[in-house]
Amino acid sequence: MIYMLVAAFIIVIGTITYGFVEGFKEDMSGKSKLKKALRINLGVFVPIISAAIIFMIPNIVHAAGEASVGTAVGLGYIAAALCTGLATIGAGYAVGSVGSSALGAVSEDPKILGKTLIYVGLAEGIAIYGLIISIMILAKL
Repeated sequence: MIYMLVAAFIIVIGTITYGFVEGFKEDMSGKSKLKKALRINLGVFVPIISAAIIFMIPNIVHAAGEASVGTAVGLGYIAAALCTGLATIGAGYAVGSVGSSALGAVSEDPKILGKTLIYVGLAEGIAIYGLIISIMILAKL
């Protein structure tokens, strides 16, 4: 497993180094070479990291089995993680949509800035609600 992680690290360092070398060249062939090298390196890097994670799963499961944590506690942790994660993803999407629309509206009529900030604040509140529910779930564990 450690060999896969070292190989992935070498690939990442090689990609970064090759990118800097080709980036400082000003010809157009360097950019096409850079794209090709990036595709090749990602084609190797992603499977190596995936294999390393798959091979680490038995060690993770073994460590979790020694702690003698019940199924309900494990599902509680998953619920808290999903609650926070999905709420923040939803909030990010909402703030992106509302924020860009608010920016366009304010550029046309600067007097409505206060109204648009309320909508952006409501969209940000989604993440706070998810965090509060996660804290409540973790408090019960």
